[in-house]
Amino acid sequence: MNTIQSARPVRKAVFPVAGMGTRFLPATKAVPKEMLPVVDKPVIQYAVEEAKAAGIEQFIFVTGRGKHVIEDHFDRAYELEALLSSREKTTELNSLLEALPPSGSVSFTRQQNPLGLGHAVWCARHFVGNEPFAVLLPDELLVSKPGCLQSMAEAYAKTGGCMMAVREVPKEETRRYGIIDPAGEADNLISVRGIVEKPEPQAAPSQLAVIGRYILPPQVFEELERHEKGAGGEIQLTDALARLIGRTPFHGFRFNGQRYDCGDKVGFLHANIAVGLSHPDTAGPLKEILRNLSL
Repeated sequence: MNTIQSARPVRKAVFPVAGMGTRFLPATKAVPKEMLPVVDKPVIQYAVEEAKAAGIEQFIFVTGRGKHVIEDHFDRAYELEALLSSREKTTELNSLLEALPPSGSVSFTRQQNPLGLGHAVWCARHFVGNEPFAVLLPDELLVSKPGCLQSMAEAYAKTGGCMMAVREVPKEETRRYGIIDPAGEADNLISVRGIVEKPEPQAAPSQLAVIGRYILPPQVFEELERHEKGAGGEIQLTDALARLIGRTPFHGFRFNGQRYDCGDKVGFLHANIAVGLSHPDTAGPLKEILRNLSL
């Protein structure tokens, strides 16, 4: 098998954040869904922190109309910083500054038409250039130590090629995900011989679903350049990746940590409860509230 991409360090990450968040209306009418808070941080910040911990140096956001709040969140807020400093709110000021990526490391580009995840990733091609890169879908809040992307990057350094985080889902939910066709597994790495976008349960090759973390070679842009529409009439990232199977090492990374689907109302509530129960400021009071809650 010929490798089309050597395992160079993964320095860049793409965050597709152009979605309208219609499942959370009216809350997302004026506030991007990525800025909805899980306890004390917006969902997007968890993904950025995961990427930073994995050694990512360049953060590329693919946005849409009404997403300027995300840009503001990852920019300096001098008036707020001055206010916190004058009131000696050191803890709050430090948490504000620690959330910022290094100066000059953040880029934004627009997906002007909502043509699918594959199209959103394609929009970042000029920022990525000719090197491997990560893709993180912020709706997926993944909790583990070390972080999911860090573990993937360590495994990728040995394999190169394509890598996707996967997790087993109930059979009836395969129609919601990209599903891999596994060919064997060793040390949480699953060889992939096929991938299908949102198959019906009876047609699904497995119950291993792709869950929103990828490490990809730049050659995927050549496949996305076709702008071929797939499931749902959208340009699917899954379809482009499927055409790379057999041309490069291709693995699923079995994620064994906690996963919360923050693109779903129940998943979002689950994330707030679970993170709240692990947060030092909220764990005690929240436990008491849950204990006394009448169901």
